[in-house]
Amino acid sequence: MRRKAGLVLLALAVFFTALAPLTRWYAFPRLAKIPPGQYQDMVLEAKPATLIDYGTMRARQVEKLTVVQTLKGNVEESQRIERTAGRDVVVWDALSYVAGPDGKMVSTIPERYIFDAHTQDPVHATGEMVDGDPVRRRGIEFKWPFLTEKRDYEYYDARARLTAPIHYRGTQEFRGIEVYYFEQTVPWTKVPYPKRMPLPGIDSGTLEKQTGTSMWYTTKRMFWVDPVTGAPVNGEEIHTEEMRGGSLLQGREKVTAFSGHVKMRADYVDATLALVKANRTPVLLLTSYLPWSFLVLGLALLALALWLEARGRRPAPARPRAPAPAALS
Repeated sequence: MRRKAGLVLLALAVFFTALAPLTRWYAFPRLAKIPPGQYQDMVLEAKPATLIDYGTMRARQVEKLTVVQTLKGNVEESQRIERTAGRDVVVWDALSYVAGPDGKMVSTIPERYIFDAHTQDPVHATGEMVDGDPVRRRGIEFKWPFLTEKRDYEYYDARARLTAPIHYRGTQEFRGIEVYYFEQTVPWTKVPYPKRMPLPGIDSGTLEKQTGTSMWYTTKRMFWVDPVTGAPVNGEEIHTEEMRGGSLLQGREKVTAFSGHVKMRADYVDATLALVKANRTPVLLLTSYLPWSFLVLGLALLALALWLEARGRRPAPARPRAPAPAALS
């Protein structure tokens, strides 16, 4: 019985020891994925902000400017692209809606972002675009990979249509969890006008060609990222856009179209943090808790099996000999 128990324990030890790396390196890439139908929204505000008045073409300070960002998973498009991509793909139809202090639209920029459900690497397919213009992204956008590393990443800037490094600047604590702080500065760059702007009778798509007035943009982008899920728990931008030259400015060199320090609204920070905390546990189970538990359990079972085997090989203690019968006289 002791020999059979030792063999059973040895088999279990091998099973759990082998299960540890399988959970981390096989199950994790196949199970930790962004769901294709996910929907998210976020509200950011700049208080105060500088905003152009298109009636007078002059900048004025306003109490508040609001940016509403939505990410909507397009399941039908994901399934279409997966047929030829050979991997799980997520398609996000994103929208950035900027509203002035009166709630009226300042600009609207739609995007379609296509990426690998596990690695977050861009997937290039028909429909990838920013504001209706086909693009070919390089680098991440919106989200970092699972198990984010302490290094710089390539980050795609949709406004400038370019990819630039976003730098790891250190580890911080944010509301009770450890986060990585990333920072990116996009220098002054000429950018296209948004195709939807409050310019009655003027086609913003041909505005620069018609007037010679160009749009320029710079920003300092800051993210606090949960390294387990790769999701930003907070984000800010110091954002400036200028219109320069041309007949639209009536001889002036430039005018600020928008300037402000854009921050996530407090209630959306709370909601994002709660969502991230809920999603950390499944990732940690696959990458840390279960692999280490299986490894420790496997080693413990192996030690127990070896102990039983050693006891089974130990010779039985010698029995005392019976005394010899006394001789008769």
